[in-house]
Amino acid sequence: MKKILLLLALVSSLSFAQDVTKVGTTAAKFLDIPVGPRAAALGSAFVSIADDPSAMYWNPAGLAKLSQNEIMFDHTSWFVDIGVEYGGVVMPMGSFGVLGANITSVNYGEMDVTTEQNPEGTGETFTAASYAFGISYARPLTEWFSIGTNVKYINERISHSNADGFAIDVGTIFTTPFRGIRLGASISNFGSKMQMTGSDLLVQKDIDPAHNGNNPSTNAYLATDKFDLPLSLHIGISDDLIQSDDQQLTVAVDALHPNDNTESVDVGAEYQVLNKMIAFRGGYNSLFMQDSQAKFTLGLGLNHQFENLRLKVDYSYQAFDTFSGVNKFSLGIMF
Repeated sequence: MKKILLLLALVSSLSFAQDVTKVGTTAAKFLDIPVGPRAAALGSAFVSIADDPSAMYWNPAGLAKLSQNEIMFDHTSWFVDIGVEYGGVVMPMGSFGVLGANITSVNYGEMDVTTEQNPEGTGETFTAASYAFGISYARPLTEWFSIGTNVKYINERISHSNADGFAIDVGTIFTTPFRGIRLGASISNFGSKMQMTGSDLLVQKDIDPAHNGNNPSTNAYLATDKFDLPLSLHIGISDDLIQSDDQQLTVAVDALHPNDNTESVDVGAEYQVLNKMIAFRGGYNSLFMQDSQAKFTLGLGLNHQFENLRLKVDYSYQAFDTFSGVNKFSLGIMF
């Protein structure tokens, strides 16, 4: 009987362990906010496409496809009036490969300081922000296969405390000889743990409250935990079902394995017309993810060649179950 009870307890514990998703257990979660309206409109199924400066986020190997200098500015109106900004510049260097630089900035705005004694606010305010600065390099190893990497410094700060970290992204893209179907894979945010430090953690403490006569206001420093970065593995496939000088239809599917959530699948499609001047996009992300709030995605792109440069303007909308939708805008310049 004891053996049966022990077996039942073991099976119950294993079933419970499978329900644990580790959501909310990583630092610098802003690194998971999608970059670029085009990728977002495709339901984030972009790891095997990645052919603009946002490739430094999705799959740095995609930079190897670029043959012109390109600059990209991206703005995201995130939840509760949080603004997310991304900027990237790419410079092809001939046979040496392609270099790139990028910055991501998240501004959480100004907030009131509250305490137990002043739950409505003390009259003071504080700010919080997150940043990532990256340098990328990619090159084709063969006509069909390219690799790339993005090395970045990460900083998160709140009031007078902050945390720093370093991470690396690595990716590959393989264009198969079968209809030109593309296979992509990337590992994002492999790096150091992050730990909050700063003057906000300096407090005064009575280290021996059971005795009288000692100093009740000894300076003490609160020790915070170290947290992993949101490490993730993306594997994707894409194909141009229709391709001509006047139009192109591309479909893409990505599979995602994160370290702080359940596995999921992203799907998307893009239809370009009028010599690829106008693009219509749609998709769905986080399919099969446990307790996902994400719904469908839509987007529109305009692409026009002037004398010495090409302008690209993109927009996307991401719908959610509970939260209001997220809008993204970007401007790209190729020269």
